[in-house]
Amino acid sequence: MLLLKKQTEDISSVYEIREKLGSGAFSEVVLAQERGSSHLVALKCIPKKALRGKEALVENEIAVLRRVSHPNIVALEDVHESPSHLYLAMELVTGGELFDRIMERGSYTEKDASHLVAQVLGAVSYLHSLGIVHRDLKPENLLYATPFEDSKIMVSDFGLSKIQAGNMLGTACGTPGYVAPELLEQKPYGKAVDVWALGVISYILLCGYPPFYDESDPELFSQILRASYEFDSPFWDDISESAKDFIRHLLERDPQKRFTCQQALQHLWISGDTAFDKDILGSVSEQIQKNFARNHWKVGKTWSMECFRKKQITRFDFLKVVVKSGSEIGQKK
Repeated sequence: MLLLKKQTEDISSVYEIREKLGSGAFSEVVLAQERGSSHLVALKCIPKKALRGKEALVENEIAVLRRVSHPNIVALEDVHESPSHLYLAMELVTGGELFDRIMERGSYTEKDASHLVAQVLGAVSYLHSLGIVHRDLKPENLLYATPFEDSKIMVSDFGLSKIQAGNMLGTACGTPGYVAPELLEQKPYGKAVDVWALGVISYILLCGYPPFYDESDPELFSQILRASYEFDSPFWDDISESAKDFIRHLLERDPQKRFTCQQALQHLWISGDTAFDKDILGSVSEQIQKNFARNHWKVGKTWSMECFRKKQITRFDFLKVVVKSGSEIGQKK
């Protein structure tokens, strides 16, 4: 292990473990209370035996998190190491996932969506200023800090993030519906892939369904490679032209022409008063239920997600076949 960690024989001497919060590909997250205080953390527990061959992934995540400090980014508070485990003490956020909170609202407008996107853009712009590319922005990684109505939104899960030290990145990674065309083409890429993902998220926030979707991964990737999406009626009839213009700039196929985070923050849909205030909760929540209900979404994406995990969540070999197929389809149309 390259980075300084606090050594402990038994993590229970540092934290009182309360309850399990969730689990990941090779870790478990528990609610833990710091001994001698009332401070609570989300403790990510990683067995060392599960890390064999993947140590660099965790080292990279720790290195990234130790560089960042932003009100809209879940913070790494401490790192502990025992003979058998590595423990990441993360800031505890209790407000739940983005979609769940939208579904619970009494009303939801385009202005609300604009405010949400502005917060995430601010956080990602900060990351980019430090040379950090998140590489896995998606609604599941956007969490509310508290259960209160005025809670801020937080960017989480830096397992795929990377510090871009001058050179472009080349490793194919991410979640299928949110990856940018240049990544699928296996070209060198950079911060613009995060902006594309924010374009996908912004689109979903305004209609409740994704701009690119197909049960077949080759067809999904073909749509992305062609930047083929629509503002379908009636779902987009009550959405402002300013919002659509904003999304077009984020879902620009050419990364050189795509907005940067700073440009996106200056767009009038974010910085001005062009977002409509009509309640769109009914339509958006209905579409979220249809398209992102946990069982439905997992049925459509389980194969791909498991494939990523088996490849250490960094390189999916099936892209060598699928992306080539998708690129050819895209070029023919």
